[in-house]
Amino acid sequence: MEFLDYVNDNDEVIGSATRSEVYENLLTHRIVHVIVFDSEGRMALQMRSSKVSFCPLYWCTTAGGHVRSGETYEQAALRELKEETGKELKVFFAHKDLYEYVGGRGKVLKKFLATFTAKFDGPFSIDKKDVDRIEFFTLVEIKQMIDDGEKFHPELLFLLEKHFGIKRA
Repeated sequence: MEFLDYVNDNDEVIGSATRSEVYENLLTHRIVHVIVFDSEGRMALQMRSSKVSFCPLYWCTTAGGHVRSGETYEQAALRELKEETGKELKVFFAHKDLYEYVGGRGKVLKKFLATFTAKFDGPFSIDKKDVDRIEFFTLVEIKQMIDDGEKFHPELLFLLEKHFGIKRA
């Protein structure tokens, strides 16, 4: 059973709960994203597996997931990167944002998203349970994919708009 820390609006830990309790009670918690860039500056995006419960077959950051109870953002980023891509890379903190996800019946779930970057030209050794594939794209290509209606994880769309200037048409 996975436990997550939940936090206040200053990102200070105020308790821990199971993952399901965090979502059932709309507790603010922590998420990490790792965006890998190749030597040409292209961004590696992950196509989530059809087997994941949330946003199957959606494009997402190279790696990402929940910060487990007691973990730092960086520890979680390194763990998720290894689990999903099979790679141990040096990561660099890029930014932290408060993200608000509006779900069913207008309920709001707040998350702190810590984003890290890394450099790597591939290939990756993906975990087929969670990841369908990872491909590199230019920002222009990503914008076109969004405009063409490809499915993108809402947190990735938030990060692309806020930090890369890519807006939905």
